[in-house]
Amino acid sequence: MEKLTFYALSAPEKLDRIGAYLSERLSRDVARHRYGYVCIAMEALDQLLMACHCQTINLFVESFLTMVRKLLEADKPNLQILGTNSFVKFANIEEDTPSYHRSYDFFVSRFSEMCHSSYEDPDIRTKIRMAGIRGLQGVVRKTVNDELQANIWDPQHMDKIVPSLLFNLQQEEGVERSPSPETEKERESPVELTERCFRELLGRAAYGNIKNAVKPVLMHLDNHSLWESKTFAVRCFKIVMYSIQSQHSHLVIQQLLGHLDANSKNSARVRAGIVEVISEAAVIEASGSIGPTVLEVFNTLLKQLRLSVDYELTGSYDSFANMGSKVIKVHEERQLQEAVIKTVGSFAYTLPPYQRSEVMLFIIGKIPVPGMYPALGSANTGVEGSRMIQVMLLKSLLQVTAGFQSTNILTALPTSFLDPLLSFTLMEDAEIRLLVLDILIGIIDRHDNRHKFSPVRIISDISVLKLKVDKCSRQDNLFMKKHSQRLYRHIYLACKEESSVQRHFESLYTLLALICVELANEEVVVDLIRLALALQDLALTEEALPVYTRCAIHALSAVYLNLICQLTTVPTFCQHVHEVIESRKKLVPFLLPEDVLVESSKIPEKLEKVEGEVLFVQTKIAEILGGSGYNTERLATAYIPQITDEDRLSKRKSIGDTVSLQLEMESRNSPEKEQRSTAEQITFETLKQAVVDSVNVEELERERRRQVVERFQTAPFEEIAAHCGARVSPCLASIHTLILSSKSTNTALLFSSYICSFLFTLYMNSPPVLFLSRLPCCRVNSTKSSKSQSGLHRVHLALSETVTARAAPYQSMK
Repeated sequence: MEKLTFYALSAPEKLDRIGAYLSERLSRDVARHRYGYVCIAMEALDQLLMACHCQTINLFVESFLTMVRKLLEADKPNLQILGTNSFVKFANIEEDTPSYHRSYDFFVSRFSEMCHSSYEDPDIRTKIRMAGIRGLQGVVRKTVNDELQANIWDPQHMDKIVPSLLFNLQQEEGVERSPSPETEKERESPVELTERCFRELLGRAAYGNIKNAVKPVLMHLDNHSLWESKTFAVRCFKIVMYSIQSQHSHLVIQQLLGHLDANSKNSARVRAGIVEVISEAAVIEASGSIGPTVLEVFNTLLKQLRLSVDYELTGSYDSFANMGSKVIKVHEERQLQEAVIKTVGSFAYTLPPYQRSEVMLFIIGKIPVPGMYPALGSANTGVEGSRMIQVMLLKSLLQVTAGFQSTNILTALPTSFLDPLLSFTLMEDAEIRLLVLDILIGIIDRHDNRHKFSPVRIISDISVLKLKVDKCSRQDNLFMKKHSQRLYRHIYLACKEESSVQRHFESLYTLLALICVELANEEVVVDLIRLALALQDLALTEEALPVYTRCAIHALSAVYLNLICQLTTVPTFCQHVHEVIESRKKLVPFLLPEDVLVESSKIPEKLEKVEGEVLFVQTKIAEILGGSGYNTERLATAYIPQITDEDRLSKRKSIGDTVSLQLEMESRNSPEKEQRSTAEQITFETLKQAVVDSVNVEELERERRRQVVERFQTAPFEEIAAHCGARVSPCLASIHTLILSSKSTNTALLFSSYICSFLFTLYMNSPPVLFLSRLPCCRVNSTKSSKSQSGLHRVHLALSETVTARAAPYQSMK
């Protein structure tokens, strides 16, 4: 062998003849089943291949690949493994010169076939499969970086390589993994080898090859129904996401989203499996680099949420139920909806605060609001469909806000987000109201204080809560100055809802407490005290409310004032609050949270009149806090929420109801209400005429303003002056009479100078001399003495010169 190698290196032009001879001998030995000589021939070919790296090696390689092909075509497992090992050695050689005509299609097909071997003997079967995996790995190494070679990323090759790898990766069940990571290659399991090969393949994928590499994975999971089990699908895409380059990961998310859309009418379990994979993959992608698919992920997930609601309510994957439709399983659709909501939350958790704010705005824009946004459900689902979509999207929004901590509350709760969100606090649906309260709590709580206010109870010393309190920033003060009254109003009105239960009042208390801890300055504290006292008055006056609601409002007011008084650290205020609480413990314990805001509440069947020492006195609190520097006048003023049409819009079912509400509000505020015996009948024609009249009035006013502006812009200066002079003629006549009736010349002169200055200031668009010349007192009067005439004339000339000089800049503006 040494002599043969020396001869080949000395005469490289003989390599092709040496290769042809060895190939002919090996073919003859294979045909005659002389396997010992076959091994000797392949060993010789291998050594020559490893030793010779001249430019003429291409001809020798052709003979070598021909012999490898012969071995792979043999039905003997040992020959197949021998040929694979030789090919792997060849694949690790870096050739000096490219080959334009070499093809590896046969090797891809044959190695893929070996990966699916079903040989009877399990040990031999494992060896054949591992040989096939190593062969595919060799093909990839040989061709992936050589542009002149066959493109291994073509779908015809990827559709064979990827499923073969996934098939062996799927055989992990029943394979005992070695506890030591440093195992010998011969003891390496097919699963370990497959995973390593699969990672290497994906790691070499460029931007344009990602789709061709991922699509066979999706098809394999579809063909073998592996989405439903979720475990293998999740594992596959974890390998994909961690193996490819991070800047390409968003392409995988795009393909998963497209695959989810393509399976929109598949079973709920399949869609849930795809959603679970998206959840895991999106988290990995977000932790690496955020691509342009952030809102696309949420858009697709919310679309699937709406489709799932439609399927659940209609019982069909089609628009109209038919005999060929698949059977919809409600519990599977519910599981899918929960999976989508969980995915929304897990992906949002990895986003930075500014992107979370964008996602929150995006989701709130998708929620149907009666009277504001159209319903998103299909025509077949109706009101119930819109309600379910509202609940599902609000749950998704709650997942997005979980753990959200923004340093700037103005950007976290912009008007475009806060307005539609607050409109849900007055919905008749108790579940929706509770979700909205939890969302607000999650956004406002920036120091993780929310859990410290649960359960709701009277605490004599709040220092045990270990609250994290920071000084309010300028942005917090601006936010409260802009939105505080709306927040108070909606909290007040939410307490009046008859369908509220324990969870609602606990959330209301947590929200109020967080406002006090996170956003309160001195002015906000005063307003919060007024709000708590207003809630007490609400429970006293609204006798139509259920007994539980009235008792819960009393308890809410008491526990909140107990918190505020300790935060303000005013001793007399704390003393008054504690005295009232102690009186309630003795006389009316059902007005405290310990008896009301618990699972088994202890409330009377009928609430008697509450008065005396068990009530908080607003005048006394105002007097106490006034001595500590608080605004006494504001404290003494009872809080009365201003109920607007917008606040009650969420309970309206149509535009007509909203118009009726507006007319009702106007009739309440009208002074002629007492004189009206019957309400005016509102018809379609009346509303139409009102709209037309208002439009006509606005158009006339707009046209009048346009004409005035146009006249002053285009008319000659003399015309404008004449117009202004005509307007002041009656005034000048009256001034003339006053001056002539004056007995003192000095008084007349002084008065005329003031009048001239005033008129010039008022009508500076006209020449100042025009005003002076229009004053009769400034003309020479024959009835007066020459002395008076001379004085008036001098005044006229002096004022004319002065005012003309000062008016020069204005005249140049013609």
